[in-house]
Amino acid sequence: MSDDDVISLSASLDAVVRSLRGPSRAEVGGIFGRWEEAVGDYVARHARPSRYEEGLLVVDVDEPAWVTEIEFRTEEISRRLFEVAQVEVSTIEVRVARRRR
Repeated sequence: MSDDDVISLSASLDAVVRSLRGPSRAEVGGIFGRWEEAVGDYVARHARPSRYEEGLLVVDVDEPAWVTEIEFRTEEISRRLFEVAQVEVSTIEVRVARRRR
């Protein structure tokens, strides 16, 4: 092992701590709290965020047709979430999860 291969303990610990952190409260609050503002009332009635982590947003929709609609609007939704909540979403994963009425 050479000196070039040695990583300081503090650098290693910093990397571990960064990997353990989840999204900030501001990010989560922005996505969940301002979802309707970002996507509009009509979309919000059929789609809702369920999880956010490291740029990945999981959205639950109430009908299979909404999977296609949300996938089609991915760029728009990501842009709007950044505009209204200053949250960067790089990927949106959509799944069908029927709501209980």
